[in-house]
Amino acid sequence: MMDFEEIERILDLVRKHDLAEFEVELANGQKIRIRKASAVFPMPPSISQPAAPPAFAPAPVAPAPSQLQPPLEPEEDQVELAVVKSPIVGTFYRCPEPGAASFVEIGQRVKRDQVLCIIEAMKLMNEITSEYEGEIVKCYVENGQPVQYGERLFAIRAR
Repeated sequence: MMDFEEIERILDLVRKHDLAEFEVELANGQKIRIRKASAVFPMPPSISQPAAPPAFAPAPVAPAPSQLQPPLEPEEDQVELAVVKSPIVGTFYRCPEPGAASFVEIGQRVKRDQVLCIIEAMKLMNEITSEYEGEIVKCYVENGQPVQYGERLFAIRAR
């Protein structure tokens, strides 16, 4: 069981590195997830115990909210595009498995919380979901390419 001092050290690291979200799973199966509260969806830190022991210890950071960005290209109507950025370092995949259809395509309308892609980190597949409703305008990354934290993945013309 994590003690209060260990949790405080983790919180200090999250603050120091200005992380939006942090999750770790210990060898004993205990998890802690810390997410900065937003004005829309506040979420306090949580600790949970799984029923079965995990296959491997550390879990990568879960998807974090992306931020609105100014238009990527000048457009006649000057519509702002929402840019979905990578919340973790890993390998970008547009489809759930080789040969399968992509989660989303350019021109497709997406809903909030719809899966856009997967980022593999430390042999774990992390679904990246949309924080916006709108139309996919651009995909910045090729399938199977490595991505860095904060790297642009998709541009969405939000409604």
